[in-house]
Amino acid sequence: MKLYKSEAPKIVSDFAQEFNFDELRPYYDNESDDAMRRMITYDPFYKAMAYLWPQMEKSEIIEKTLSTKSPCEFQTKFMSEAIWKIINSTSTGLTWSGIEQLDKNKSYLYVANHRDILMDSAILQIILDKEQFETSEITFGSNLMQQGFISDFSRMNRMFAVKREGTVKELYDISRQLSSYIRHTIVDKNVSVWIAQRNGRTKDGNDGTQTGLLKMLNLSGNKGFRKNFEELNIVPLTISYEYDPCDYLKVQELYLSSLHSKYVKAPGEDLNSILVGIKQPKGKIHVSFAKPIQHELVEIDKTINDNEKIKNLVNIIDKKIYKGYKLNPVNYMAYDLLNQSSIFENNYSASEKDNFVTYITDKCSNMTGEQDALINLFLTMYANPLINKLK
Repeated sequence: MKLYKSEAPKIVSDFAQEFNFDELRPYYDNESDDAMRRMITYDPFYKAMAYLWPQMEKSEIIEKTLSTKSPCEFQTKFMSEAIWKIINSTSTGLTWSGIEQLDKNKSYLYVANHRDILMDSAILQIILDKEQFETSEITFGSNLMQQGFISDFSRMNRMFAVKREGTVKELYDISRQLSSYIRHTIVDKNVSVWIAQRNGRTKDGNDGTQTGLLKMLNLSGNKGFRKNFEELNIVPLTISYEYDPCDYLKVQELYLSSLHSKYVKAPGEDLNSILVGIKQPKGKIHVSFAKPIQHELVEIDKTINDNEKIKNLVNIIDKKIYKGYKLNPVNYMAYDLLNQSSIFENNYSASEKDNFVTYITDKCSNMTGEQDALINLFLTMYANPLINKLK
């Protein structure tokens, strides 16, 4: 079993020496005790504990919290139990495939499709823990990592902040620092990292890797395109939910975005999405691990233009993510309903179709907007994984 490492590495690569990662990184083991002592002073912490462990007395919560001595312990002894409780109460089962292709002693960059703010990366952690892999560090938007409870909770959960706002020069410097930290974590610390393939969750079910992500990752490399990405050990990761977390909230946002040039989130909207994502029924959940992208880089590197190399790598990641989809009847039904066809009718029953139509109609009836347009957005969200897999 791989040893858990929550301390600063003794050797730091040249590319990481330029930066101070203290405001970015998760907590080290020797910072955990203070963080846990702060945790028991936060009211939101007890509200979360009451939801997860309603039978637990406050004194037991305090004892459990203060006995946690490292971020790895927080993930494996604290969060793992909590996430399994959520999975067992809000899904009809979690399965996974492809992890046997990975080496427990190696670190990877899990580039994943992104459907839920918290659950996507949390589900990966419990799978890694179950399979006796070390848990990973996790990218998390700095807009979500506020001071106080959220900050302490996130950094104890091995999350590190991704800043997304600033001037052009500031964003470039932020990208260089983030790139260096990710490479430092994988190469120097030998710890894996989870990162979404794009900024923000996929709202329409059409997952796609942003070229900017790969350009950012390449900023910290000094060994040429092929070597830069070989040492990151990219593993495309696909998470498939039968019922997309926050589906109706995403459809509402898409609809309102179509009416305005820019959608402006209401105060507390992200926190509400986290809570809905935790509590909403998800049906079946499947996580697919693709083979690490290594030998493909040899062929990509023959391309002269760096931008073309990035585009080719994006296409490979997307193809592996699409291949990893675990399709459900809802995806086939959505496609047929959207296209007024019966192409995939052998993949679902008449009663399943009736129930799905009722599900969508009920959700849309409580939303703001023209009903046919809302229903069309709903169907598109669920049809797109099938459409992408057919490619």
